[in-house]
Amino acid sequence: MYSKDDVELALLVVGEGMSRREAAELVGCGETAVRNWAAGRLPHSCLPSPRIGGVGRPEGARMCPRGVYDPPAVGPLAGLEPTQMENILLRAVLADLKAGGWGPGSISSRSKCELGERLRLATGLPLRSITGFLRISRSSYECRRARLGRDRHAALRAEVRDAFEAGRGCYGYRRVHAELRRRGTRVSEKVVRRLMREEGLEARRPRRRRLGSYEGETDERPPNLPRERAEARRAAGEGYAPDHDFSAAAPGVLAVTDVTELAMDVYKCYLSPVVDCFDGMPAAWSLSLHPDSALCSSSLRSCLDSLSSGSAPTVHTDGGGPYRSAAWKALCSERGVTRSMSRPGRSGDNAPAEGLFGTFRTEFLEPLDRAGVGLEELREAIDGYMEWYGDGRLKRFEEPGGGRRYETISGRRRRLGVPL
Repeated sequence: MYSKDDVELALLVVGEGMSRREAAELVGCGETAVRNWAAGRLPHSCLPSPRIGGVGRPEGARMCPRGVYDPPAVGPLAGLEPTQMENILLRAVLADLKAGGWGPGSISSRSKCELGERLRLATGLPLRSITGFLRISRSSYECRRARLGRDRHAALRAEVRDAFEAGRGCYGYRRVHAELRRRGTRVSEKVVRRLMREEGLEARRPRRRRLGSYEGETDERPPNLPRERAEARRAAGEGYAPDHDFSAAAPGVLAVTDVTELAMDVYKCYLSPVVDCFDGMPAAWSLSLHPDSALCSSSLRSCLDSLSSGSAPTVHTDGGGPYRSAAWKALCSERGVTRSMSRPGRSGDNAPAEGLFGTFRTEFLEPLDRAGVGLEELREAIDGYMEWYGDGRLKRFEEPGGGRRYETISGRRRRLGVPL
């Protein structure tokens, strides 16, 4: 409301000895205004002039450039330090970015302590300033700082690694979690997944290979009974039904079998397991250097010998030559086995056997050091794996009412009271 000339005139006459009251009467303003101007609190429109005695910069002096965080000359921020101005800006940026969730009151005490240690290292401020800014008592801060170097999951990490190694390095986080629960350790599945990731524990994944061995039909194929059962269920209006019905009401009712090649360092051999469709138990298996009918008949005979007298299961196979040989047909006819066979080009028609082969290769064959392993040594190792597959390996079973349950195949059979 006062011009620059009025302010300069008032300061000039005060500098020459006139009183503030007389200067105010000369300019036509209040005595308080003259007092403020003399103290350096000038209006925004006024700048100090070098010709006013003692006010402003000396003659010939250069004006110093203002810093980024220099406070204004007047106003509510006039008395702040540049660091305080920077702090105001930083807090405003945080408030804008976090939209209200940036304040110390929204941070957990452990996070406050971790942040406080970083701030002390970066700024060198005393602990009193840090705790006051973070709004945490010193006792709480010291309590949590004493535990910062500790790993609260140290014992659980050891249990997770032990459960992973007990699964021969084949378990993902779900099966590791199920194994821990079986041992009595109650922990979140997400925590197990995070600890496994931090420890570098990763289940082996199957390799993708494409194989083809179809050479044409040699005789008439038996019916594909699992597929026919699924089609009958759909026709009966039972709602959703898969393409194949491999379900079995009891052990020894339906089984699948197949042959897979095992390439060792200096030789090849062949494995033929028989899988019980009731729960995926390897009922029998045979190993040979030749993928012939003798190999397949050997594993089937071992499976049939383990069943109770008078059992007549259905055995599903692919369309390979060993399952069309006279020896295989004769064995099935002699023991009352009902034959079932997949159609060409449909690997899903024999899914339980293919699933076992995929798991076997991932968990047993790929990590195996094959150098110098003889046939008998390999046979013993396979026997050990197959026994562990049924007695020690956790498998996921779907519950009738929904959900899933992890348990061993033999443990489930004991729980249900069915023959092992």
